[in-house]
Amino acid sequence: MAIIADENRERLRSAGLRVTTPRLAVLTLLAQGGHHTVDELSDAVRTRIGAVSTQAVYDVLAALVDAKLARVIEPAGSARRYEARVADNHHHLVCRVCGRIEDVDCAIGEAPCLAPSDTYGYRLDEAEVTWWGLCPSCAPRPATDGSAPDVHDG
Repeated sequence: MAIIADENRERLRSAGLRVTTPRLAVLTLLAQGGHHTVDELSDAVRTRIGAVSTQAVYDVLAALVDAKLARVIEPAGSARRYEARVADNHHHLVCRVCGRIEDVDCAIGEAPCLAPSDTYGYRLDEAEVTWWGLCPSCAPRPATDGSAPDVHDG
């Protein structure tokens, strides 16, 4: 754990950010993977370091996103989510029932990994795609006795 903390201290410094306990805690949590809401991160940071305001976590996340150490995604109808995977242009799968989110690597080439029918003169550097559906835990299970499929409540 100390090695990860040291790496994250260096990442903060390299991005021109002061190393603070809340920044280090948030970056360390993000580096563990996943797509976290501010509330999830706030609760986890409080568990790690004690009292910290939700506004402080928002401020840390804004600094990390600005420094390109974190990425924000905004699935429709869901709270903003933050992740540490920023070194590539990837997309997301979102379950309509439970909200589970998975990363999906670009299918082809470099960013942007999709080509629009018209760029309108824009110089493109990123594409953001969200596929919606049901995760394996929430998808209807085939009936084994000829009755209607079983649907998980989520």
